[in-house]
Amino acid sequence: MDYYYTVEQRGSAEFKDRGSKFIACLIPLTSVSDFKKELDRVKKDFPKASHYCFAYRVGLDGNQFRTNDDGEPSGTAGKPILGAIESRQLTNVLIVVVRYFGGTLLGVPGLIAAYRSAAALVLQTVPIIQKVVEQRFRLQFDYTVLNQVMTIVKQYNCSVEEQQLQLFCSLTVGIPQNRLEEALFKLKEMRGLELSVVS
Repeated sequence: MDYYYTVEQRGSAEFKDRGSKFIACLIPLTSVSDFKKELDRVKKDFPKASHYCFAYRVGLDGNQFRTNDDGEPSGTAGKPILGAIESRQLTNVLIVVVRYFGGTLLGVPGLIAAYRSAAALVLQTVPIIQKVVEQRFRLQFDYTVLNQVMTIVKQYNCSVEEQQLQLFCSLTVGIPQNRLEEALFKLKEMRGLELSVVS
């Protein structure tokens, strides 16, 4: 897999059904450890809501995901939200759908449709972007070979995450998966360059 799809901006959208209001919040999520903080933030923004249902997917293997119905009948909220994420083949995203109960029970089919609709709506509010799958490396080298290193970085479309350029230089770069072999071959040819994988 050379590419994946995700979002880089937050978004929100509202869906109404028979008095109930569903507000979907779309949040870029790069790690599971950030999830709790993001959910708490949504709860703080909508303190009087009756439900905070969510789904997220993180990582490139498709196996890191979670859903929650937050008191709604089982399978009526989290799964439809995850379905909306999957239908767009997205990863590194969290969608929280906040519900304000309007007094009328929607029933199982009504709830599934409402949560799915809210999630689908919010996915239309921000651009979906294609990102290159990269592997991260730390490069350490002498300042005298900086130009050669930067030429390789540009040539293979590597992203630079961190750089310290003094007499002795350190770069953290993301090398695109589909150019990895060529780029590593070139870098390893350079005298005095140390290369280590960043997890």
